[in-house]
Amino acid sequence: METTEKFWLKSYPEGMPAEIDVTQYQSLVQLLEEAFKKFSARNAYACMGKYLTYGKLDLMSQKVGAWLQQQGLKKGARVAIMMPNVLQYPVVMAAILRAGYVVVNVNPLYTPRELEHQLKNSGAEAIFILENFATTLEHVIQKTQVKHVVVASMGDMLGLKGLLVNFVVRNVKKMVPAFSLPNAKRFNQVLSEADSLSLKAVEIHRDDVAFLQYTGGTTGVSKGATLLHRNVVANVLQNDAWLTPSMSGHKDDARIIVCALPLYHIFALTVCSLLGTRIGAMNLLIPNPRDIPGFIKELKNYKVNIFPAVNTLYNGLLNNPEFAKLDFSGYEICSGGGMAVQKAVADKWLKITGCAIAEGYGLSETSPVATANLPDTKEFSGTIGLPIPSTEIAILDDDGNRLPLGHAGEIAIRGPQVMVGYWNMPEETAKVMTPDGFFKSGDVGIMDFRGYTTIVDRKKDMILVSGFNVYPNEIEGVVALHPGVLECACIGVPDANSGEAVKLFVVRKDPSLTVDQLMDYCKEQFTAYKKPKYIEFRLELPKTNVGKILRRELRDEKKPA
Repeated sequence: METTEKFWLKSYPEGMPAEIDVTQYQSLVQLLEEAFKKFSARNAYACMGKYLTYGKLDLMSQKVGAWLQQQGLKKGARVAIMMPNVLQYPVVMAAILRAGYVVVNVNPLYTPRELEHQLKNSGAEAIFILENFATTLEHVIQKTQVKHVVVASMGDMLGLKGLLVNFVVRNVKKMVPAFSLPNAKRFNQVLSEADSLSLKAVEIHRDDVAFLQYTGGTTGVSKGATLLHRNVVANVLQNDAWLTPSMSGHKDDARIIVCALPLYHIFALTVCSLLGTRIGAMNLLIPNPRDIPGFIKELKNYKVNIFPAVNTLYNGLLNNPEFAKLDFSGYEICSGGGMAVQKAVADKWLKITGCAIAEGYGLSETSPVATANLPDTKEFSGTIGLPIPSTEIAILDDDGNRLPLGHAGEIAIRGPQVMVGYWNMPEETAKVMTPDGFFKSGDVGIMDFRGYTTIVDRKKDMILVSGFNVYPNEIEGVVALHPGVLECACIGVPDANSGEAVKLFVVRKDPSLTVDQLMDYCKEQFTAYKKPKYIEFRLELPKTNVGKILRRELRDEKKPA
């Protein structure tokens, strides 16, 4: 494939660089340590009313890193983190990287089967885990290579308040099932043991592995995207270049970023935590964003500037009347990713907050951001934006040939943020990487003459009705505009006449909404082959912990005859 002519650069605003210099840092560790010193007096993270400064984060991560080194782990050893958004997470993440190891991010809500697969596949030798999830580890630890376990509790870093928090979590809310991990150390025990230790300097190179970022498994077995230090550094710098013009008036102030998306997920990891560190921002950690009333109560205490989220999270906030009472005067950037942002949600968000959602696009395999709308956009574009600096996008047919502008094909991405492959899965890597370094995303998109790309759907999710392609995103986007609909998801089900038919799952906002009313609405909105043949009302839809609706789970259920 020949080099793309980057015609989209004509759509860049003045001053936006076409390329970023990835060689300015030898590793992600160098970037972190520079920020720790530069912003040492600033708050880096806030959680449940407790603050962690960059200076304290620097010292604590050195100590935990030194403790890990003392356990005899060799450079490049994999260390897992299985925690929600609590203050221990950034300490442990920085510690692992600074000690010369690889971070393996684990979803705390994994089942034993899922955890076993990830620990075995990654070869993790140590794990930091919140006690709430320790019972899951107990079930599988004997089948893995894990030798060192550190158990944290919600209150570890909350001072005196932490004693109360731990009492409530354990005894009132009963959120810590009994577990037995005989050789495990407590997080605070590790800190005291590390008091007399010093972190040994490790030479870390750009091509060393920084993260094994496991894909959510929405398309099958979970695979570890191997992200090198240079991949992640590149994406932090790309995001910094992209967002800086929108923050030019306040460059010296400490921004407040809402970090409600889980830090083990690549979106929050790069866009909240690592970019936040680079610019000296404070991340407001939300351990449980599903508790919308509690989340809104927390937002009342801060003048927020940057708000990255997924569609379901934006929608959940908008549907709570208390949200509209907040102060939105500090909002500068609201970025949407992880799944398609629906127009109905984006329009309502703009109306209430005055800040448009700038949708972006990326994957675990691209560290994650590949394209984005300009952050100071004044309206929702319905596209995933332009390729960010140093990034090329190609639209490919099924044989890997480039398609002309305006044609739908698979989105392929090339740039310094693209992974080197899936950990220990060369065959899976070969399926997604082209010989000239493009990553095939599995998403279907159309690029226009300005360089903006519109996603039409996942290749796997596309529905074929009598030879016509139906894209669930389109159906869901239109149905979500109906005032009686809270959330919806669309899948294809077998059909004797048309091969597949469209089935719609709906969570109602208006309890009086009927199937017939919604069918009439769809008849008005869609040509015959796109119209849902079946509509089923549900109380909730299956979602990943990031809030992405799992169409696969709906497909795997018993389908209508």
